[in-house]
Amino acid sequence: MALVLDLPDERGRAVAYAMRATPVAASPSPHRFNRIAFSAAHVVADPFAAREPSLGPSIDWKATHAFRRHLLDLGLNIAEAMDTAQRGFGLDWSGALELATRTLDAASTDERERIYTGVGTDHLAPAEARGLDDVVRAYGEQIEAVQKLGGRVILMASRALARVARSPADYASVYAKVLAMADKPVILHWLGEMFDPALAGYWGARDFEAAMGVVLDVIARHAGRIDGIKISLLDADKEIALRSRLPAGVRMYTGDDFNYAELIAGDGVRHSDGLLGIFDPIAPAAAAALTRLGAGDRAGYDAILAPTVPLSRKIFEAPTQFYKAGVVFLAWLNGFQDAFVMLGGMEAQRDIAHYAEVFRLADRAGLLIDPERACARMKGLLAARGLEA
Repeated sequence: MALVLDLPDERGRAVAYAMRATPVAASPSPHRFNRIAFSAAHVVADPFAAREPSLGPSIDWKATHAFRRHLLDLGLNIAEAMDTAQRGFGLDWSGALELATRTLDAASTDERERIYTGVGTDHLAPAEARGLDDVVRAYGEQIEAVQKLGGRVILMASRALARVARSPADYASVYAKVLAMADKPVILHWLGEMFDPALAGYWGARDFEAAMGVVLDVIARHAGRIDGIKISLLDADKEIALRSRLPAGVRMYTGDDFNYAELIAGDGVRHSDGLLGIFDPIAPAAAAALTRLGAGDRAGYDAILAPTVPLSRKIFEAPTQFYKAGVVFLAWLNGFQDAFVMLGGMEAQRDIAHYAEVFRLADRAGLLIDPERACARMKGLLAARGLEA
């Protein structure tokens, strides 16, 4: 018998929805991918923490670790302490360092090479940055801390740098000094203002072509210290333009949560690897699709991954910075945490109609692991919002 519940549409009208209830089958080990795939993983907030949520992060470490075990067991790499983990939106630097420490400590020797940690300048309030040297020192403190753990680095964009830089040359100068501190090649991260408005005009230019020129110059000058670049601009044409001009040996990691399926598949000449927030909630489908692609089965890849794209576009719709709410919502529906709560109460930033559509699209993509549990939890959320399901 089909599971049926009444879900609100965008106007708040109840519409009966019959669940498909056919979860994607997880691909068995060993996982053989021909693309590198990082999931930027979320953190699980502790719903019973004594500390009031606005006073700082309170994390359920057991559930947070269990979710990372889930990702690693599916063959995915982990991008730790990134935007998906509410970095700068509830997770501060001290919490990020503890998260990285715990994740690396729990991993095997081989798995540690599959875990990269975001480093930035978020312990330096942008208003307190007086010049470029302050930014360089802040980056250096975080790089040193992660490298002491034996961790690999993703060099995150800096709000402080965006505030104090006055020209592309300022960005080039800072990145030259920061990259010299890395003991292993790093992944650069170009995060668009739709994810963080404070990063508008990053690289010293509002125009994409001009900004791309700055990025390519930095990469050309320091290619030996750069594994690749993650670009999160939600624009496939811009990613392809940059990808086509990268020097040999420097990877393009797509951060395009709207167009990842086609960008990872590639055009027959070039392709993108993946470093994506959406690979958190769609991990089983991502692993299964990448297994098909690695076996040369493009049709099988498309059949699994294409249905996840409408879901991702909904989760990452404007205001995009609140996409984390949809990620955690699906983790709760799928039983990876017992309560739908987030650091700083961010779950309140999306309305019930948004969550209802995420539920529908997740079901259609086969991403509700236990449909009966997901249905029961959705009904509970609706009831809490004064709606009968």
